[in-house]
Amino acid sequence: MAFESYQLKRADFIFKNENDWEKILSRTLSRPPQEIINELMSSELKGRGGAGFPTGLKWKLTAEESASVKYVICNADEGEPGTFKDREILSLVPYKVLVAMAVCGYVIGAANGFIYLRGEYKYLVPELNKAIKEFEYYCKEINHNFNISIFLGSGAYICGEETALFDSMEGKRGEPRNKPPYPTSSGYMGKPTVINNVETLAHTFTIFKYGAKKFYDLGVQYSRGSKLFSVSGDTPKPGIYELELGMSLQDFVEEFGDGDTKAVQVGGASGFLVPRKKFAETAIGYKGKLTGISLPTGGSMMLFNSSRSMYNVLDNYLEFFKEESCGQCTPCRVGCQQLYSGIKAVKRGEKPAQYLDKLLKLTETMQLTAKCGLGQSVANSFSSIVENFREEMIY
Repeated sequence: MAFESYQLKRADFIFKNENDWEKILSRTLSRPPQEIINELMSSELKGRGGAGFPTGLKWKLTAEESASVKYVICNADEGEPGTFKDREILSLVPYKVLVAMAVCGYVIGAANGFIYLRGEYKYLVPELNKAIKEFEYYCKEINHNFNISIFLGSGAYICGEETALFDSMEGKRGEPRNKPPYPTSSGYMGKPTVINNVETLAHTFTIFKYGAKKFYDLGVQYSRGSKLFSVSGDTPKPGIYELELGMSLQDFVEEFGDGDTKAVQVGGASGFLVPRKKFAETAIGYKGKLTGISLPTGGSMMLFNSSRSMYNVLDNYLEFFKEESCGQCTPCRVGCQQLYSGIKAVKRGEKPAQYLDKLLKLTETMQLTAKCGLGQSVANSFSSIVENFREEMIY
């Protein structure tokens, strides 16, 4: 059964200029921490980095920790191919992120926050530092002690994973840690830490200003609010758009496709490729309201038309994963290499077509045994491309 056809609705919260951020900060800091947590939880805001963990619950768990030192970290390591929204937020409306970080610090009991900025975004540092300086000056004016520093990454995709990010900040090689413990109890420097994506923090500002209900009324059940989408590929409308969650992929393609959309990669290289025949039954969100397929996304939406070879698309993704694997665990380190060489062997005729089935089983093993999301998510793009475009892997 296909999803009910939700009309594609635009929203205008994230990039809307808010010149009253000082007023919003002061007003929010005057509220009891538990009240702020309750409002975030009632909004049902989920992390916009792709994982979708409830934001209010993350703040609540960290606030309940008894440690005397805690941290707030903004994950601005926007490394997912096809995603370019966070840099625009930090360029155009940085105060929304800074306000959210300061409020989070107040709620959990943290005096220090960090923006972990992707190395390729170094050009943003001068203007960001100016905004931070002005923001901290205002915080002192209202007797709120919260300091924000920028930590510049070095271009490693794996450091977008929260625990690898902590290791990077601590001067270690960026590698994912075992969980538990989770960041809410043991994060940066072993202290309780809230780590939120740039867009997630910007949405909390919307909730602080307009209230949880206004946010909750957007989207659909299990997928509340709006979401930024980085639209690229074969589209006449490339760019960043804020849309309500819950729309069908068919509605999305009718708005942004070029009339010959063959497939859409939802969620970047680590996401799923959806073929034309499944557009109507696929919704963009965290969980289906009705029977059908529901796909979360960190924001990347890449459209491909009939001129594109799905073999070349998969080859590009696998080369990316092979290079970006940190090498810590065998399933990911060896698995990515085997998948990459395997599809080439099939394409050249050195392996029979049935070898693709063995490679699919390998991705299932990687999904179960890889240590972090990188190795686990390789199966998403590989299986969805091979299963839907098998003939292009062979001929």
